[in-house]
Amino acid sequence: MPKQVLFIQGGGEGAHAIDSDLAASLARLLGGEYEVRYPFMPNEAAPEYIDWKAAILEELRALGDEAVVVAHSVGGAAIVRLLAEAGLPKALAGLFLVAAPYIGVGGWAIGGFETPADLGARIPQTLSIYLYQGTNDQIVPFGHLDLYATLLPKAHPRRLRDRDHQFNGDLSEVAQDIRAIAVA
Repeated sequence: MPKQVLFIQGGGEGAHAIDSDLAASLARLLGGEYEVRYPFMPNEAAPEYIDWKAAILEELRALGDEAVVVAHSVGGAAIVRLLAEAGLPKALAGLFLVAAPYIGVGGWAIGGFETPADLGARIPQTLSIYLYQGTNDQIVPFGHLDLYATLLPKAHPRRLRDRDHQFNGDLSEVAQDIRAIAVA
C-alpha cells in the first residue's frame, strides 16, 4: 500500500490550478511508493479559516496513520493554526510547510489564520516539521521562515536559493526530506 501524502494548496484566485504543478512535481518525484492527495480547498479566492479547517480536518481523518502533510502558502498557515488549536486526529509522520506566511506579530495580518505565540508547545514534539522558503519569493517575505523557526525550534528550516513562491515548480528537496523521514 502506498504511503499517503496530503498536499494542501495555497489561497488566491486560481490557486488550486496554479499549485497543481507543485502537487504533480511531488507525485512525480516520490513515485509509486506514495499516493499524493490534492483536494480543492473551499473559497480559494478569499480563504476563510473556519471553512479551510473543516475541509482539512475531513482530509486528515481520511488518511491512515503516519501520513505526510505538505502545505503551500496560506495552506501552511491554515494547517499550523489547526494543529495548534485542534491537535492531530491521526498520527502524522511529518509536516512540510512550503512558502508559508507567518500570520501574527512581525508577519501578515489575515483574520482567523493567526499563529499562536505558544505554537511550539501546542504541536506534538514527536512530529517532524520542515520549513521551506525560497530567496526569490515575491509573495511571502523570506523572514517568515525565521518567525516559524523561532516558534518551532525542533523544525528543520530549508532556505533555498533562487526559488520563487511556486518553488520554480520543483519540490525535489521536499520529496528528499519525505523519503528521509520514511526511512528513519
